[in-house]
Amino acid sequence: MPPESTASTIQPASFTGPGSTASRWFSAKRLRFLHLYLGVFFAPLLLFFIGTGWYQIQNRDRLKDPSEAETLVQKFRVVHTDQIYPSEQEFKRRSSPKWFGALVGTMSAAMIITTVLGLVLAFRFTRNPWPACLALGMGILVPILVLWAGQQR
Repeated sequence: MPPESTASTIQPASFTGPGSTASRWFSAKRLRFLHLYLGVFFAPLLLFFIGTGWYQIQNRDRLKDPSEAETLVQKFRVVHTDQIYPSEQEFKRRSSPKWFGALVGTMSAAMIITTVLGLVLAFRFTRNPWPACLALGMGILVPILVLWAGQQR
């Protein structure tokens, strides 16, 4: 008996259900892979912005112009605020923040994506979602309460 034709057994791609195209794309393995490598790739830049942002909150002295940056810390602050690394050229011709700004924009989008992926992983692959729900709720509520408490002076 000849084997059945494969043409009659091929089904169109489905976007729902366990064998669907969407479920293969959003499989746990792919979500973890994407979350891991987006996070690892952008971690140095994110840590840089967190560190320089924290430094700016602690030290409020602002430079009037990027060309005034002398120390390494001041130059890092200029990178944070103006998206350029100040050099001697700033006196003659301004640097363009276009490329670094695009990288920071990409980092911001990737951080949003990897945060959402982390939330999906936290809720989709845990046996008890209540601790994750509680942590998410507290992550929303605590900053609001801290800001509110700061206004009550």
